[in-house]
Amino acid sequence: MAKAAVTSETFLELPFKVDSIARATAPTGSDGVWHSYVISQGTNTITGIRAGTHAEVTTLLHEMIERLNDRRAGKKRPR
Repeated sequence: MAKAAVTSETFLELPFKVDSIARATAPTGSDGVWHSYVISQGTNTITGIRAGTHAEVTTLLHEMIERLNDRRAGKKRPR
């Protein structure tokens, strides 16, 4: 089996997860409380920033992770 195929299959088996959430400086022109975050799936990472309290951002990220993992697994969520 080719290395690329093995790598792809391995990533399909790994779920997305939140690696970190930390207080961040608001983007230019914005105010309020902001947090940076890192989501990972193996060596793949997604980084970003969101407005909100730590609890609000945590909730949003866990919802995002659930959707990413559902999509990765090929599941359909009811609308």
